[in-house]
Amino acid sequence: MESTKMAALGRDERSSRLIIGMLSLGFAALLGATGTTFWIQRQNEASAELVAHTLAVEASLGGVASAAERMETARRGLLLTGDRQFSDRVEASQEIARARATDLSGLVADNPEQGERVARLLSLLDAYVRHYRITTGLTGPARSAMLTDFTNDDGVKQVREMRAIVQTMIDEELSLLREREAQQVNTQRLFTAALIITALLIVLAAGITLWLVRKNLKELRISRSELRLLNEDLEELVDARTAALKRANAEIQRFAYIVSHDLRSPLVNVMGFTAELETARQSIAGYLRTCDERGWQSPDAATRLAIEEDLPEAIGFIRTSTQKMDRLINAILNLSRQGRRTLAPEPLDLTRLVTGIAESLQHRIQETGTTLTVETLPAIVNDRVAVEQILSNLIENALKYRHPDRPGVIAVRGRTEHGRAIVEVADNGRGIDPRDHERIFDLFRRSGTQDQPGEGIGLAHSRALAYRLGGSIEVSSTLGEGSTFRLSLPTEWHNGDDNA
Repeated sequence: MESTKMAALGRDERSSRLIIGMLSLGFAALLGATGTTFWIQRQNEASAELVAHTLAVEASLGGVASAAERMETARRGLLLTGDRQFSDRVEASQEIARARATDLSGLVADNPEQGERVARLLSLLDAYVRHYRITTGLTGPARSAMLTDFTNDDGVKQVREMRAIVQTMIDEELSLLREREAQQVNTQRLFTAALIITALLIVLAAGITLWLVRKNLKELRISRSELRLLNEDLEELVDARTAALKRANAEIQRFAYIVSHDLRSPLVNVMGFTAELETARQSIAGYLRTCDERGWQSPDAATRLAIEEDLPEAIGFIRTSTQKMDRLINAILNLSRQGRRTLAPEPLDLTRLVTGIAESLQHRIQETGTTLTVETLPAIVNDRVAVEQILSNLIENALKYRHPDRPGVIAVRGRTEHGRAIVEVADNGRGIDPRDHERIFDLFRRSGTQDQPGEGIGLAHSRALAYRLGGSIEVSSTLGEGSTFRLSLPTEWHNGDDNA
C-alpha cells in the first residue's frame, strides 16, 4: 500500500522518494527558519533588556555622581560664606545621592563586583555626612586650619573616591554594553545567515522538486500515449477474442443441443427395448410357474437361474444406467437452454432475495436441524434469475453436505469492496479436500463420499453463470471443518450484447 501511494507522486518509487525528500527538506528548512527566528527574537529581547538595564545603571550612577558634586559644592559654599541656604542644598543633595545609590544597589544585585562598589559608595556617603557635620561645627583656629588645607580635607577625598568608583562602574557598564552590542551584532549575523541558508534550501528543494515534477509529467505524457496505443490494441484484441468466444460458445451450445437430442433417440430405443425385455422376462417367468404348477418338464437349473436372477439383474442395471443417462441429457439440455437465455439486469436487494431462498428451504432446514442466518447484504444491479440460481445452489449444497456428527450452521454474509459485491456462504459441513477445490467446478465432477443425489452439474453451472454476470466464484475449505463459497459480482452490471 505504501509503495502504491509513493508511486502516485512520480513515475516510479525512486522519483516519488526524491520528491518526498525535497518537500521534506523544504518543510524542514521552514521549520528551522521559524525556530531560529523565534530563538533570535528571544535573544534580541534578552539583549534589549540587558541594554536597558545598563542604561538604567548608568543613569543611576550619573545621578549619584551629580548629587555628590552638588553636595560638595554646597558644602564649600557653606564653609566659605556661612549662608545656611547651602546647608539645605547639602541635605537635599545627600538624600538624592543616597536614594540613587539605593536604587543602584538593586540594579547591580546580579553583579557581585558592582554590588561591592555600590556598598562602598554608601559607606563613603555615610562617612561624608559625618565629616560634613563635624566640619560645619568647627570654629576659630580649627576652622581656619581646615580651610587653609582644604584640598586635603577628608570630605574632598571622599568625594574624589566616590567619583572614581562611579567612573569605574560606568566603565564596567560600558564594557558590558559593548559586549551585549557585539552579541546583538553576532545574533543578527546569525539570523541573516540562517535566513540565507533557509532561502537557499527552499530554492534548491523547490527547483529540484519542479524539475522532478516536470520530468515525471513528461514521462507521464509519454506513458499515457503508450498506454492509449496499448489500450487501442488491447481493445481490438479483446473484441476479436470476445467475438471468437461468442462464436465458440454458440457453437458449443448448438453442439450440446444437437448431441443431447442425438443421444436421446438411441436412449429412448434402449429404454423401449429394455421395457420389452422386461415384458418378455415376465412372460418367461410366468411360463416357468405354469410348468411348475402342471408338472411339465421345466428348463435345467442354469436356464432357470438365468431367467429368474441373471436376466432381472441385467435389466435392472440397464434401466439404472439409462435413467442416469436420461438425467445427464436433461441436465445438458437445461444448461443449453440457460446459456441461450437473455440476461436482464435489474436492481436487486440481495438480503430479500436470500431470505426468500431460505423461506423456500425452510421445511428442509427444520427437518435437518440446521441454523441458517442471513446478514445484511449489499444491493446490486444484475440478472435476478441467474443470481438466485447461483445462491440457491450454494445454500442447497451447504444443506446437502452437512457433517453427520454436528448440527448444521450456515451463514450468508456480504460486503462491498472496490465497486464489487462479495457474498459468502459459509458452513460447518464436511469440507472439501484441497485437491478438489477447483475440480468441483468442472462439469460432472464431484468430491468426497457420493452418498447424496446429484450429477456434478450445479457448481459448474453456477460458475459459468457467475462469469456471464461479470463475476466469479471461489472456495476456501478445510476437510472435516467446513467450507466458504465466495461469490463476487459487480455492484452494477450491464448486459450489453451478451446473449450466449
